[in-house]
Amino acid sequence: MLMRIILFIIIGLYMFNTEVTLAQAQTFSKEKREFSMPSLTFFNGQTIPDVRVGWEAYGSLNEAKDNAILITHYFTGNSHAAGQYSEDGEPGYWDMIIGPGKAIDTDIYYVIAVDTLANLGVHDPYVITTGPASINPKTNKPYGLSFPVITMRDQVNVQKALIESLGITKLHAVIGASMGSMQALEWASAYPEMVPRVAAVIGSAHSDAWTTTALEHWSMPIKLDANWNNGDYYDNKPPIAGLTASLMAITQTALHPNYMNLIGTQLGHFPLEDAPLMNINADHAITTWLKQRAAERAEVMDANHLLYLVRACQLYMAGQKGSLKEGLTALNAKVLLMPASNDLLLMPYHLELTHQALSDMGKSSELIYLDGDFGHLNGLATIAQANDTLREFLKRSPTDNHND
Repeated sequence: MLMRIILFIIIGLYMFNTEVTLAQAQTFSKEKREFSMPSLTFFNGQTIPDVRVGWEAYGSLNEAKDNAILITHYFTGNSHAAGQYSEDGEPGYWDMIIGPGKAIDTDIYYVIAVDTLANLGVHDPYVITTGPASINPKTNKPYGLSFPVITMRDQVNVQKALIESLGITKLHAVIGASMGSMQALEWASAYPEMVPRVAAVIGSAHSDAWTTTALEHWSMPIKLDANWNNGDYYDNKPPIAGLTASLMAITQTALHPNYMNLIGTQLGHFPLEDAPLMNINADHAITTWLKQRAAERAEVMDANHLLYLVRACQLYMAGQKGSLKEGLTALNAKVLLMPASNDLLLMPYHLELTHQALSDMGKSSELIYLDGDFGHLNGLATIAQANDTLREFLKRSPTDNHND
């Protein structure tokens, strides 16, 4: 069972919960829906036609249409936030907190989750997305690098168009993890009148110099793969080697050394393993394991899509303003910030700085730390520890001031 759970984590679902097994997961979500827009103008001014994204919903929208919660997903994720497509299907990544009687209670709230533009899993049959791998209707060929550069504002604007198409003018809350936390804070900064509550889990309000350069390590293996061909590979062999190497780096950075060492113990890791001792091309068991998991995930992903999402994260500043303070000024929402205490990817200081900036401006901000053995992935793997905190946060009136 442990190795099966680990497999889910590494191939991109990033799901682990000691309290919810596959058999116990809910089956209330069985439908992937599609939202389309005739065109989209990006933050940089470029426009493309025919934009499509997938989405899921759990619970029921009330008559007043004021009980909707938007869930924004992490870098390698998609809109499958909860439930299962079938009895033996994989539960959504936050199934442990979304559902009847849970923190994000679908007996109370209408929960919406949306695939991002340039979603990494473009070849996953359960993902609908528009990005570099999509066909440009003007040329009948994939966009490649002619696709406009994406920002978090662009992701939010697509989600906003979907929300408005449902007749929703104000959300109850926006909640997201990792890259999803960036979208959540962007929502609250860009459209404060629509977002009375926002929760940012294992995230950040801007990409500082350290984060921008760290993210570049995810892009470089792809760009160094000869098959990448400056993004023009759709009629030829794709840069799978580079994409696999990138996914290896993402996975290791998202986990904590303690957990990677636990996996190594399961695999019998030993520095002086015979194969790498005798052959420079041979790998240690732990390296082979990581490569295999990354290669499996690479089969449904696209290298250019990864580059576009990296750039979106590198360009991120809440509110798309000139400084963090300026970007957060328009935000009026009650804010819940939940860093993972041992996160090595988006380290706790990111949300600590956000909390301090909001507090200095007299805005409502609560800072709660997530613990566990998974590092960054505590925001997904052990999110059940925040059930009570999230439940109370969602119940709290947006007019109540709460600064910790």
